[in-house]
Amino acid sequence: MITFQLSGEVLGRTRFAFSPLSEVTLSLRLLGRPHVAHLHARWLHLTRGRLSGVDLPLLLAVAPPGKWIPPCLVPITDTARVTIEDQLADLSRLSPAELMADLAEPWGDRPRPSRLTELLEAGARGPGILAEALWEYWTAAIAPHWPRISAVLEADVAFRVGALAERGLFALLDDLHAEATVQGHDLLVDKPHHADATYRATRLILIPSVFGYPSLVVEDGKPEVFSLTYPAHGLGRVWEGLEPSDHEPDNRLAALFGRTRAAILERAAVPVTTTQIARELGQSPGSVSEHLAVLKANGLLSSRRTGRSVLYWQTPLAQSMISTHRTSAATGHVNVD
Repeated sequence: MITFQLSGEVLGRTRFAFSPLSEVTLSLRLLGRPHVAHLHARWLHLTRGRLSGVDLPLLLAVAPPGKWIPPCLVPITDTARVTIEDQLADLSRLSPAELMADLAEPWGDRPRPSRLTELLEAGARGPGILAEALWEYWTAAIAPHWPRISAVLEADVAFRVGALAERGLFALLDDLHAEATVQGHDLLVDKPHHADATYRATRLILIPSVFGYPSLVVEDGKPEVFSLTYPAHGLGRVWEGLEPSDHEPDNRLAALFGRTRAAILERAAVPVTTTQIARELGQSPGSVSEHLAVLKANGLLSSRRTGRSVLYWQTPLAQSMISTHRTSAATGHVNVD
């Protein structure tokens, strides 16, 4: 059992952060499993054909499935604005000794793959080689979906900040993960493979994740700082509406709402901003805003401001209507009762 003492100082310095490199690493661990979680099956289906130029043998060797993850591939960050470029630049500056220590840990006494051995034997060139391979993978597998992923992460933060406003600081940690429990002023994390330990940190970093599902990742690599990477609230809908034919809205929905509004409604399966929708549809933000206002006024969209943006997502009414139309389209029948 890992015990984190939640002093007033820790709670007062708790921060949310996003980590693009962690998403890359956690998605690679999914690819290395015989059966990828059903939740991400749609992403996997669309991604496989884009990986021909990516050095997957190397990347799967540095981020294998298992109990341990190289710390350099899930870096602690204390900002929501860090970029993949920033994180890969930091990675490329690691010393060969640091890289070797981090990448060897997940394999333990098991034989290391030849690509991992080659990387470690590259010496000072190793960190740069790895950073370049990760960039190629990011470009092919994650970057096309980053606006969608970011929207889910931002919505999770908004959800937890709302809980904070309603129920206090400890509500931030409510329902974080089945392995995490708050008892008094302690946060208990049940990790059987980890030695029992108590940490008296001064900062807690909470990092919502899409590809981390269903795991909870604990990182305590910085003095007096610990981070928890946890499955984002609402990630079950992250890939909804994402199909190769995603550019064309459902014909039945288009007949009901019009093509543009149907396309907007389908993209709002996960929280999205006006700018994201406008970019995907090739329309002006002003035009998209007008359609969003109509859909929201008719009870089909909810919204919440986060920073300088407003997130929109489907209401239960919209979800029910879309599900009904898709079911009837698949069966060829329409229930009019």
